Order: sequence, then C-alpha cells, then structure tokens
Amino acid sequence: MSKRVSLLISLGVLLLTACTNQSQYYEDSGSVFHTLYHIKYQSPKPLTTAIDKEFQDFNHSLNPFNPNSIISRINNNDSIKVDEWFSEVFLKASEISDKTNGVFDITCAPLVNLWGFGFSKMDSVTPNMIDSIKQFVGYKKVRLKDKNIIKDDPRLMLNCSAIAKGYACDIIARLLEREGVTNYMVEIGGEVTMSGVNPNGDCWRIGINKPEDESTGIQNEIEEVVQLCKKGGIATSGNYRNFYIKDGKKYAHTIDPRTGYPAEKNILSATIIANDCMTADAYATAFMAMGLEQVRKIANTLPEIEYFIIYSDENGKQQIEYSKGMVQYLPNRQTLSILENP
Repeated sequence: MSKRVSLLISLGVLLLTACTNQSQYYEDSGSVFHTLYHIKYQSPKPLTTAIDKEFQDFNHSLNPFNPNSIISRINNNDSIKVDEWFSEVFLKASEISDKTNGVFDITCAPLVNLWGFGFSKMDSVTPNMIDSIKQFVGYKKVRLKDKNIIKDDPRLMLNCSAIAKGYACDIIARLLEREGVTNYMVEIGGEVTMSGVNPNGDCWRIGINKPEDESTGIQNEIEEVVQLCKKGGIATSGNYRNFYIKDGKKYAHTIDPRTGYPAEKNILSATIIANDCMTADAYATAFMAMGLEQVRKIANTLPEIEYFIIYSDENGKQQIEYSKGMVQYLPNRQTLSILENP
C-alpha cells in the first residue's frame, strides 16, 4: 500500500513538473533605434530581461543616434576598437557593396544627412555640395584592420541603418536560440527573422504592403503574403513611407551613392528573402537604388536571395515581378499557378 502511494506521489510530481516546464508563446514589444519592435517566441519562461539587455548592448555598438555608440565615436574620429557585432556588419556591408558594384554603401552617411534622412540634417542641397561630399564617400575608402576602422579621409562617416535593423533581428534570434527557442518571430521596423511555427502551428506569414505615398503608416493595404516555413530573414524597402515633398518634388530616403541624389528608379518596393535578415535588409535597400533591369542582372548572380519587386511601368501602372525561387514563399501565387496549370 505504501509503495502504491509513493508511486502515485511520484507520478504527481512528474506531471506537475511537466506542466510547469511546458512552453508557451510570449510576446515582447517596444521601441528601439527610433522604430518599433515586436517579438513572439515559444519558451518555458519569458526572456524579456535578456532581450532588453541585448538591445542595450546593440545600441552601444551600432546606433548612430547614440552619441556614445561605437559607430558615433568612429564618425567623430575617436580612437576606439570595434566589437564583434560592428565587425560582422562592416564585413557583410563590404561584401554586398562589392556584389552590387557600390550601389550599397554605408559610407554615404553624409549624403543621407544632406538630404535630411540621417542623424543630422541640412536645410538645402546644391550640386556643389553634393560634389564636395562625394569626395569622401565610397566604401573602398574605409577598411577594418585589427578591430580598428581606417579611413582615407577623416570626414568619412558611416551609417549602417540600411543593414543594422536586419542584423538586430538576427542578434535577437541568436539569443533566443541560445535559450533553446526554436519557434520565434523577431520584427524590428518591418525587418523580420523567423524560425519554426506560429502559435497555431503554421508557418509564419508576413504581409508585403501595397506601395502608397503615405508617411503616417496608417494605410497598410496588403499586396502579397509571404509564408516562411524555415529559418530565414525577410526585409522590405520602399520609398512610400520615408519621404518629403519640397517645391512640388518628392524626395525619398534611398540615396544612390554613385550620383549623390535620391534614387529615381521605377522600383516602388523591394522585398528580399535570405538566410539571415542582415543580408535581406541590405539587398532590399540596394535594389531600391537600381532599375529593374539591373536588379535582374545582379539577382542572377545571387543564388542566396529571392526577390519580390513592385514597380511602375512606362504608363505609371503598378506591376509585380519576382524571382523564380520566390514562388515557394507565396502561397497565393502557388494556388494561382495550380489553377492556371492543372
């Protein structure tokens, strides 16, 4: 009789332990790097404290709006060693600059600032100002050596905003994975890293907004839904949120470092899927500064990414083009393909 009671107690303890350790989905949200974040993950416990600390550390490394960050001190020409996060972003940025023939360039910070989209602003822009600034813009004019940033010109400045949000998603994803989390979605300012399944047990789904000139972000009509059933990153860049109108002309935030002017191409929105969000983020920005023909040409040399482009044709009508491999992530297009090709 005592053995039976002991066995029942033991089973009760095991069941209680199992219930206590059972994972559930948690959500964290807030503001970081002047933008909003939303994180959803399955875990036996909330990880808010660890996530907040990771954001604080990242803020100290790559946030150009933080005057004490590593990147700000580099821009001020202080003597400082970079950390591993800065090194990884810098090397990835250099790689993508090479692959895009300089269209992606983190040294174009002075041009971004000049046009009013950076961490400092100027009131007006003249061709002479652009020509003057272009003298110290160029990714080949800066390099990393022994954890030191070496500049050819002290006026050269860095802005990693076009890659850092995606990298921050990857950093939080790595933290979650160190904690044993396999099902998660990390979204920072529209860039997303995800893995596993959502609370319903389905693949994560992300909407691509229809490009509409509307800076408040209130209008969010969905053009397409992307479904990711494996670990990866997705990023969208467009000129329909961050822009201003001056003297009747629209100026958008994507600056072409080759010309020094805001890009005036026919691409309205570029969505990229890659193995990590840092890569997706950078290529989404680069593609916005290219014409559609150039996107096709460069994308053919990049098997590591897939793209979904919304562009304006010669009649001003919105059109869609996506890479062959992208269709696997577009459930609506897959259904349409089956109906068209039974």
